[in-house]
Amino acid sequence: MAGIDPSLTFHPLGMAVLTISDTRDESTDTSGALLCERLTGAGHLLHGRVIVRDDIPAIRAQIEAWLARVEIEVILTTGGTGFSPRDNTPEAVKPLLRREMDGFAVAFQTKSLQTVGVAAMQSRAFAGQAGDAFIFCLPGSTGACRDAWDGLLELELDSRHKPCSLAGALPRLRDICA
Repeated sequence: MAGIDPSLTFHPLGMAVLTISDTRDESTDTSGALLCERLTGAGHLLHGRVIVRDDIPAIRAQIEAWLARVEIEVILTTGGTGFSPRDNTPEAVKPLLRREMDGFAVAFQTKSLQTVGVAAMQSRAFAGQAGDAFIFCLPGSTGACRDAWDGLLELELDSRHKPCSLAGALPRLRDICA
């Protein structure tokens, strides 16, 4: 049966949160704050939190800097996944991926249908693997970030989740969480 196996050891993952916005700063970034709160509350390690403008070179530069740091195993982005002219996250991040995680987009939109209805179709949320790290690109609304974490990312990033979690795909945990 799927779920958390309390008999297993929890292995915290190293994470970073990137908010992509032309208008938010740290005092108004409720989505980034929620993700930081959720991941640290779950026992993971926050190794960085940055806000960048919705600009392809700026987004790529920050993600590439984090991908060069071995302690950052998961990058969560919030913002820039809609259809406004300034929404550039997919265009900035997808070229960095060696594999896309199609199931995340499906699971996220299915969950979002419950909270925002058919507006879930407007999201271009996605995830994938770049090097040995995983990147999850979420919409900029706090509600969307809550939807993505609660019941999806919180389980998928928990090494105790069975039948499997992404923790077992990370180099340092491959033999432990397989």
